[in-house]
Amino acid sequence: MLVWTVANQKGGVGKTTTVISLAGLLVERGFRVLLIDTDPHASLTSYLQYDSDQLPVSLYDLFQQPAQTKADLDQVILPTEINNLSLIPASMALATLDRVLGNKEGMGLFLKKQLKLVEDDYDVVLIDCPPVLGVMMVNALAACSKILVPVQTEFLASKGLERMVKTLQIMQQSRDSNFNYCIIPTMFDRRTRASLDTLQQLKATYKTTVWSGVIPIDTKFRDASIKHLPVSLFARNCRGAFAYETLLNYLLQIEPY
Repeated sequence: MLVWTVANQKGGVGKTTTVISLAGLLVERGFRVLLIDTDPHASLTSYLQYDSDQLPVSLYDLFQQPAQTKADLDQVILPTEINNLSLIPASMALATLDRVLGNKEGMGLFLKKQLKLVEDDYDVVLIDCPPVLGVMMVNALAACSKILVPVQTEFLASKGLERMVKTLQIMQQSRDSNFNYCIIPTMFDRRTRASLDTLQQLKATYKTTVWSGVIPIDTKFRDASIKHLPVSLFARNCRGAFAYETLLNYLLQIEPY
């Protein structure tokens, strides 16, 4: 089972779009995909037509009462209207976990241990992170085999990337193992000097950790979100869908299932 975490300590860079777009392409190829929403704002949960305020259970409940068996964990996993795509939803209560559980020993590996219960049920897990370093992001980073870091191709977003990379370096030292991460340039607009300059700067600074492609500006992402569909299931031939398919091919090439 592949586990990919999509994270950045800056908001609005395309994390949820990246999760749902890759998920749509994966299920098209027959992969069984589990999405985990670790963001208290629950954007991914809402995207998949669940109201986080109305859900009887969420990821928060799993942290409060860990699953002991696969059947226990299945109680927290919701189906979606997309075949082979399931969701562990978020809720606003997740925002309280840092205060309640942040200092509890072993909490950073909680999610990784829980996922072992369903490793035979899914081919790929995608984890959507909040833009804040806390117990949720730490869990998501510790649970994964690869970290995808979307970065909007504009100056402030590239500055925010420095903080994210420093976080990965600190965590890497604490756990004495390498974090395998890939920086993904997003919201690229080749008509603007800002996008072109930022992309050049990213490649010069981070070199081989930057994916060679880009995710372009595409209004189809917004239109797809209104319909609660991954962009590839909404507008298969749009440039955004093509870009994410190119990214997925790259990811599966360097980490085959």
